[in-house]
Amino acid sequence: MMEWPCNCQDGTVGTRILARCCSWEALRRTFPFLYWLPQYSIQWMQLDIIAGFTVGLTVVPQALAYAEVAGLPVEFGLYSSYVGCFVYCLFGTSKDVTLGPTAIMSLLVSVYTSGDVSLAILLAFLSGCIQLAMGLLKFGFLLDFISYPVIKAFTSAAAVTIGFSQVKNLLGLKNIPRQFILEVYETFHKLPTVRLGDAVLGFLCIAFLMTLKFMKDHFPRMYRGMPRCYRLCYIIVWITTTARNAIVVVAAGLVAYAFHVMGLHPFILTGKTAEGLPQFQLPPFSEKIDNRTVSFNEMVQNIGPGLFIIPLMGLLESVAIARAFASQNNYRINTNQELLAIGLTNLWGSFFSAYPVTGSFGRTALNSQTGVYTPAGGILTGLLVLFSLGYLTPLFFYIPKAALAAVIICAVAPMFDLTICKTLWKVKKIDLIPFLTTFLVSFWEIQYGILVGILVSLIILCFSIARPKIKVIEPNGVTLMIMSGLSFPTVEYLRDAIHEKSCIDSVPQSVVLDFTHVNVLDYTVVMGLCEIQREFQSQGRSLLFSGLQPNILQVLLAANLKDFQHPQSLTTAEDLHEDGCVQPLLNNVTKVLS
Repeated sequence: MMEWPCNCQDGTVGTRILARCCSWEALRRTFPFLYWLPQYSIQWMQLDIIAGFTVGLTVVPQALAYAEVAGLPVEFGLYSSYVGCFVYCLFGTSKDVTLGPTAIMSLLVSVYTSGDVSLAILLAFLSGCIQLAMGLLKFGFLLDFISYPVIKAFTSAAAVTIGFSQVKNLLGLKNIPRQFILEVYETFHKLPTVRLGDAVLGFLCIAFLMTLKFMKDHFPRMYRGMPRCYRLCYIIVWITTTARNAIVVVAAGLVAYAFHVMGLHPFILTGKTAEGLPQFQLPPFSEKIDNRTVSFNEMVQNIGPGLFIIPLMGLLESVAIARAFASQNNYRINTNQELLAIGLTNLWGSFFSAYPVTGSFGRTALNSQTGVYTPAGGILTGLLVLFSLGYLTPLFFYIPKAALAAVIICAVAPMFDLTICKTLWKVKKIDLIPFLTTFLVSFWEIQYGILVGILVSLIILCFSIARPKIKVIEPNGVTLMIMSGLSFPTVEYLRDAIHEKSCIDSVPQSVVLDFTHVNVLDYTVVMGLCEIQREFQSQGRSLLFSGLQPNILQVLLAANLKDFQHPQSLTTAEDLHEDGCVQPLLNNVTKVLS
């Protein structure tokens, strides 16, 4: 390990700590690209270029579509798509992850900003600050408290919500509210006003996208020795199916342009889009609305719970994707470093008019499938987005909203998965409670679904902690084997169980508590055991402890329990019951602890 020169004397601890913090290893932990950059080769570059270009063909049309979901002008989808490509290359620990706009994040941005551009940019800045702080404080472990059923329920409900929110664009309907229940009602209520052109184009786009996806999933893979003509056909089909979103958007735009030239307007178009790259500027800490200046505090109040929900969901989505692909491709990630990467992406993105972003499952899967070797593949993706912003934005005017709606619907459809219910029923039925709660509440308010799901999961977790399994053994007395650790919520339950099990035929018996499986004990439990022991002594009974692990024995000894007795084995405790006597503590503490 290379360290900075240090002429410190013994005892200058601060200087030695500083030297360790500035070491080469610490630098590589902060900038993970230093691990792979020295070994970078032409072969790796070829794989990264192919992957970066392929993902770039997908991210541009999706960015335009997700901006629609967020209720923002379409160019803001592109503004949010390139910063993460460059930042993650420097700070990310997964070779596969791509950061950018996603369906769920765009939906949440829509909920909390209501299409206000200034609020969306400020939300990106504040989310980045929170995520960056969590990464620096190593709070990545907090994500472990969100269970898999809650995540699956939330993503399934979000898929339904996002997909249905695009039906209005697919059918050319107007004045549809955003709240899901009202949206469903108004959509069906206004079906007679469907625009035929938008509907036909939208369903044709969906059919085309589904056909190409089916071909991609079922097309035979290329193998060595395949004839050259077959190999060429394979490459053409692979490129076509992979870039299906871009092909659909371009084709629909050409159709709309042809009608426009003929003076016909059968489609609702995206319309005028701001041209060029976004300017580097501070996020808006105030804004003017109707000749009134809205202060920073008011803007934060308008965002409300989104200030916590969006950073949390951004971290959850990105880290979950990184872990999944790290496991699939046999490498490891650093969760706290991932928090730093996404935090810096949102923080810097806000200076380029981006709204909050996170890891994209679909684009990450595509990145992995195309053989990306390092995070450098994102550089080409970012350059393609910048090229689109610099030269292609005038062409976005002719993109029909129905085509973008088709792209979104086909992108979120695989997220809907209720087959997990069958598995949960077989594995652990109680996990269906947080799943169904999250799923149903999310249709009321998507942001509350995840919160209620987490709360229900924690209640179930706390209940299992507060009600440990107690196994009763009665060979020559009453022996209670406690099957898990004991913490303060268990005190009354443990007291009731001891009194209930120790009264056999209405005759109180002495009790042995077998702590073989107990490795956690807190002060409240110790005090509860003291009270139980005093009650037993007043009744002429004994309370003995068996199978104590060294750390648990140390805790009980520190509590100075009166007449504390702990036979070293369960057999010894049973012998005491047979003899009808109580053997005082004679064991040497040092011997037991060893």
